[in-house]
Amino acid sequence: MASTSGEGQPIHARRAVNGLSKVFELNPAGLNLPRAVTFLDIALVPLVVFWAIGHQQYLLSALFGLLFAWLDDPGGSYVHRVSRVAVFALFGAGLTALGFGIGADSWGWLTLAAFAVTLAAGLAVTFGVRRFVSAMLLNIWFVVTLGLASSFHHAARITSYTWAQTLAWTGGAALWAVGAFIGWLIRGRRDRSQPIAELPGDTSRKKLTPPVVVFAVLRAVAVAGAVALAFGLNLSHGYWMPIAAVVAMKPSLEQTTLVAVQRLSGAVIGAVAAALLLLIPASEHGLRLFAVTRGLEVVALVLLMHAVSIRFYSYALYCAAIAAGVLILVDLPQPSNYAAEGYRVLWTACGAGIALLLMLLAGLLAKHAAKAPPPPDSRPA
Repeated sequence: MASTSGEGQPIHARRAVNGLSKVFELNPAGLNLPRAVTFLDIALVPLVVFWAIGHQQYLLSALFGLLFAWLDDPGGSYVHRVSRVAVFALFGAGLTALGFGIGADSWGWLTLAAFAVTLAAGLAVTFGVRRFVSAMLLNIWFVVTLGLASSFHHAARITSYTWAQTLAWTGGAALWAVGAFIGWLIRGRRDRSQPIAELPGDTSRKKLTPPVVVFAVLRAVAVAGAVALAFGLNLSHGYWMPIAAVVAMKPSLEQTTLVAVQRLSGAVIGAVAAALLLLIPASEHGLRLFAVTRGLEVVALVLLMHAVSIRFYSYALYCAAIAAGVLILVDLPQPSNYAAEGYRVLWTACGAGIALLLMLLAGLLAKHAAKAPPPPDSRPA
């Protein structure tokens, strides 16, 4: 007979329910609709610009530049904010140029670059937790650029230039500066607090301890390994594997497990939503196809807006909104078969699995080292 809890429910069923509630746990204090509306107001600018010039393949770079510059805003005086984000945008522009520049090269160069960038991002914690968060944002964006560059390279109908992608990223970050300047004038040129208060603001230096180095190396190995598998085996939409790995990898096995499951759950929900929405233009032609395509781009932007509002409300739902919005924007210029969504979910699961496996092995090695007997005293009697 299966063991049961005091209420008569099987223990394994109760644990499953508790685990599911933790994955989709809601934090009402993290819901921020004004922040989302602000993002939508500013993000409409690059959307309309790329509608006008007819180059939607650069829209994602501009949106990521805008969003990540906003996340990096440290608050304070306007001059301090702009100078700080300008440095962030400069590093981002360099990584954008590198990612799109080597995206069509052999998988070995991509693996080496992913390892180096991820390792440097992990070691950035020595400059403070705030700068570590900024480095992680750039790390995620670099992995995304590798995937987008490879995807555009294999798309016969799309031409993507590295300089234009870099300019789009920089333009998105500059658009944040313009929006922040307008807000600064509206508030009477007063200093403001950190816009995304939930992110850490600590800039105090940290010691480069062995655990910090080990975790940075493990994280770099996980991302590089996922890149090698995705691009070395030429997997269809395989770049979702390193994206999942870089997001899921956390300092502890418990954190990694939770984030991996949340990421995978969000990817499934977002992929299903995107696939259903992308069925709409499948049978349309001519002017109706043009109208439906423009409408779905607005839907994708609204999904990203909701992602901004619920980032600290529910991470799983945030991942779902991000996945749906990005999938729509990626697939609209280069329609693919609907099995592509299934591949993306599969590679997301594999990337999260790589992160979990490495953290599990690290935990086992740490326990083994702790249980090992101390070396004999080598001093002379």
